[in-house]
Amino acid sequence: MIRFEEVSKSYDMSRLVVDSVNLEIKRGEFLVLVGPSGCGKTTTLKMINRLIPLTKGTIWLDDKRISDYPIHELRWQIGYVLQQIALFPHMTIEENIAVVPELVGWKKKKVRERVTELLEMVGLDPDIYRKRKPNELSGGQQQRVGVVRALAADPEILLMDEPFSALDPISRLKLQDDLLELQRRIQKTIVFVTHDLQEAFKLGDRVCIMNEGKIEQVDTPQKILIQPASPFVREFTASAAAQTFSIKDHIEDIPSDLSLSFAIPFNSEWGPLLQFLASEEQVAIQQDGQVIGMVTREGILRFLAEQAVKGGASNE
Repeated sequence: MIRFEEVSKSYDMSRLVVDSVNLEIKRGEFLVLVGPSGCGKTTTLKMINRLIPLTKGTIWLDDKRISDYPIHELRWQIGYVLQQIALFPHMTIEENIAVVPELVGWKKKKVRERVTELLEMVGLDPDIYRKRKPNELSGGQQQRVGVVRALAADPEILLMDEPFSALDPISRLKLQDDLLELQRRIQKTIVFVTHDLQEAFKLGDRVCIMNEGKIEQVDTPQKILIQPASPFVREFTASAAAQTFSIKDHIEDIPSDLSLSFAIPFNSEWGPLLQFLASEEQVAIQQDGQVIGMVTREGILRFLAEQAVKGGASNE
């Protein structure tokens, strides 16, 4: 649906902020862009709706260059959610949500029905919240309104630029869960920027890891953890893996007829273990010089698959 073809961006013609990016985002996919500060992820996102002009290359939307769309037509197809929620403070919640549908010529009855539908979709009672002003809502409630406002005219694409990073941890986790539930219902094409790898792994069907303007790896969270494509990815994901798993929960008994060539300490970081599992089916675990069991590639993949299903079914 969205395709980057040798896309580069330079602000001063001396350094490429985005460097020769090739990327295809499928219809209905939830793709997360993640990487250290200054890696080019937000610039990449903003080039999709032409908030930032590209320097070289082409971005295609449904096999048509984005430069060939009239700017308003392009942006009406693309919802946009910022970290700074930017609701109009003098407008009611209903008026905020109705802005784009009214601009594209929806009738009042259809707009009101859409506002009701969207507020119910994110758990805000329309009878209570429709006439309230933004300052009467909590930060999390305001961000929910920001999300549904971006969806008000039923765009095919939703761009989200670190939308939850300013929220407290509890609100952030709740909104992540709500977004996953919402995506299961609406199946939009979502491109989401974050600096938090845990958030990226939780939300993304695929995760695009960027560094110094280049794409290091684009793949499922499971594949990235098990088979990092570069030393940068291996190092960048090691901390996330350590927070995601506890090695002790995945130690299995070693069959008497199995001889293992590799062993790592019980308190080892996940990075070395995942590196071994990228090429070996199983790795022995040692504690105090004694082998206490093994961790298998199959077991880790099974765990990751179960977590993905669990997240999809109940949002944990």
